[in-house]
Amino acid sequence: MRAPLLSPDAAGLACPEGGFHVDPWRPVPRAVITHAHADHARGGSDAYLCTPGTAAMLRQRLGTVQVQEAGWGEPVALGAVTVSFHPAGHVPGSAQLRVARAGEVWVVSGDYKTAPDGLSEAFEPVACDTFVSECTFGLPVFRWPDQGAELARIRDWWAGCAAAGVVPVLGAYSLGKAQRLIAGLAGAGPIAAHPAVEGASAALRAAGYPVPDTLPAAPPLPPGALVIAPPAALAGGWAGRFGPASTAFASGWMAIRGLRRRRGAERGFVLSDHADWPGLNAAIRATGAARVLLTHGTTAAFARYLAEGGLEAGALATAYAGESLDEAGA
Repeated sequence: MRAPLLSPDAAGLACPEGGFHVDPWRPVPRAVITHAHADHARGGSDAYLCTPGTAAMLRQRLGTVQVQEAGWGEPVALGAVTVSFHPAGHVPGSAQLRVARAGEVWVVSGDYKTAPDGLSEAFEPVACDTFVSECTFGLPVFRWPDQGAELARIRDWWAGCAAAGVVPVLGAYSLGKAQRLIAGLAGAGPIAAHPAVEGASAALRAAGYPVPDTLPAAPPLPPGALVIAPPAALAGGWAGRFGPASTAFASGWMAIRGLRRRRGAERGFVLSDHADWPGLNAAIRATGAARVLLTHGTTAAFARYLAEGGLEAGALATAYAGESLDEAGA
């Protein structure tokens, strides 16, 4: 019997026959990267392989690195296997990795969401035998509202802040969610971006993504401006530089009543770059995979649920953090 196509080792998820690791958490000779969030794309490896959108962010985050780019669906031969990237819908440039060997196909999802956000390449199911799926929000309580309706709630909060003479400061991941908000809220008023957000936005604009321009998040702000910043900046009191402010988070965790209050934010908006419960189940079924390996999240409970539905399911050890209210990336 042949060894598994992919298996965990001390550096992450390894493909011995291909001579690479997927999203390794330690330096390796060759790292194949699904997306540029810092828990999946770490420095120190000798060479990287990823999509052009992710490559732009790797260079912005890691500096001078050896990066090979591959377009969507482009087959790349690595040792005895062939790999290709397919849209994951998580953030701009994010990919699922298809790994094939002599008729056997695995797909590593990285992080993904199934609802289009208007900026990231939309998720595409990829047929496979084994699907490595995240399940950050793998419980039935997590069901995302319509993005348009949630953006309308943010605009209403923003307008209310402007009328009250306070500055709205919205916490969102600096790569992906922040640009999604900037694009979705464009035209409603001036938007100012924290330097970490603007750094990611500038790299994505240079890579061809239509991220609207923003103002620097520094006082004095124009009247009625919205500030977008990493969650860690809000936790550190950074928002106080603008005077009276109202703080909010945009996260899937805002679906849990009470979490917003425990973090000290005045408002919470349910906007996630990960799949919700219906999205996870739909994505898994669409692959046609007979076996599902789960990473970060409610892996044990979700595996039991999938097994009850007739799939072979289990957990896969990982150092990936998934989505939190703390900034995980650059």
